[in-house]
Amino acid sequence: MSLKEKTIFISGGSRGIGLAIALRAAADGANIIIAAKTAEAHPKLPGTIYSAAAAIEAAGGQALPLQVDIRDEEQVHKAARAAAERFGGIDILVNNASAISLTNTETTPMKRFDLMFSVNVRGTYLCTQAMLPYLKESAARGRNPHVLTLASPLNLDPKWFGPHVAYTMAKYGMSMCVLGHAEEFKPFGIGVNALWPRTVIKTAALEMIPGVRDEHCRKPEIMSDAAWHVLTSPSGTTGNFYMDDEVLTAAGVTNLDRYSVVPGSTQLATDLFL
Repeated sequence: MSLKEKTIFISGGSRGIGLAIALRAAADGANIIIAAKTAEAHPKLPGTIYSAAAAIEAAGGQALPLQVDIRDEEQVHKAARAAAERFGGIDILVNNASAISLTNTETTPMKRFDLMFSVNVRGTYLCTQAMLPYLKESAARGRNPHVLTLASPLNLDPKWFGPHVAYTMAKYGMSMCVLGHAEEFKPFGIGVNALWPRTVIKTAALEMIPGVRDEHCRKPEIMSDAAWHVLTSPSGTTGNFYMDDEVLTAAGVTNLDRYSVVPGSTQLATDLFL
């Protein structure tokens, strides 16, 4: 069980959960493509594709930083070709990039609506489409290919739609990609699964959610460790909507307290859609 010499394409992996997944894979000696927009340091958000690449190489992996807007079809296909040329193929796609706005209909500008649908739904679909030929090749070579999307289980309870209908629709679009692609790619031997956190994860995106404190949060590493278990499982295991804590418990990890931002906290907050 290792990701050694596997090539992993991660959208939006310059910080947060995406970077944590990259660093866990790098510890095995994986090749990581960081495909994200941030090439220059942002005054409010940490990390660039280059700082992520440096951290990946320091952790034991090989990195290819690519400035990519996953809304742009040409950029995504160009990045896929560059990744395959550099590392000889692509074995895993992690659809991590996502845009969020927890606003109601009155306060959601159409520009923000379009951004969420372009990144979350179209970006996930486009990255999956662009990587598919390489994932098929990986399957033919017996390299256990996977698509892992950071998306929640589908739940049509109106309470998840009322407060932020635009975001919920956009995020569930990613979940529906998982549902459909798992079934479509099953004959090819490509595993397609979703992973979602049980609790709030402390990332830069947390700034979008008012009132969340450290004692409510777990670290991104709980997601990266869970992702590692999913990505090292047989690719025939497909179509699942995994929760991070359930994956780790099934793998025999009994102490999850080490993932808490404040160890011993009894105030962990359940994440959205749960």
